[in-house]
Amino acid sequence: MITKVLRKIIRIDEEKCDGCGICVPACAEGALQVIDGKAKLISEEYCDGLGACLGECPQGAITIEEREAEEFDEEAAKHHLHENSRAKAQPPCACPGAAVKQFETQGRTSARTLDAIPRQSMLRHWPVQLTLVPPTAPFLQDADLVLAADCVPFAYADFHRDFLKDHALLIACPKLDDFPAHLRKLTDILRQSHVKSLTVVHMEVPCCSGLVHMAKQAIQASGKDIPLREITIGTKGNLL
Repeated sequence: MITKVLRKIIRIDEEKCDGCGICVPACAEGALQVIDGKAKLISEEYCDGLGACLGECPQGAITIEEREAEEFDEEAAKHHLHENSRAKAQPPCACPGAAVKQFETQGRTSARTLDAIPRQSMLRHWPVQLTLVPPTAPFLQDADLVLAADCVPFAYADFHRDFLKDHALLIACPKLDDFPAHLRKLTDILRQSHVKSLTVVHMEVPCCSGLVHMAKQAIQASGKDIPLREITIGTKGNLL
């Protein structure tokens, strides 16, 4: 028989949660997973109720409540993390975006054929990493700006042709990078550079949508009315 006690434990508002997965790696006990597009508490005994995940949710969907729940079991949480670490297709954070996939490319072009195709970079400036770009960089002034997830240019074959022409570029990863630092930098850029439009290009995996949340928050914090466009790229490199 499972014994429950009155204690503090997290609560996830599924109406607010959009499944971005940013909260998942913030839980050291591995108590959170993204399931069917929503963050879920997979077991009450894995949650210590300290709320390390609270500040990571861009939607404010996670809160702490006091209710009857299973007691926190530190040993069970450690065992859970150990078992998950052995899974090859899914890391301990259980983020769908990190699931290993392999697929065939239709109509693969030979290396010889690719060498015969003249290619020209559409990149007009350097650096491109959001961390390194100063808000007053001249290439940002009055620019149509593309904010792309790190994986996008590798997945989408025509990234230069379709997204870089006549655009300034910033790249970032909402999962692996410092999200709060990126948010502050992007806000400063929008405040100081008179950006005309912002296009966010991200992968279809849930955690990558954090880039869209970052853009929306930065626009709001900048106090400006900047048009925002969202483009999603599939893990097979297709435009969704």
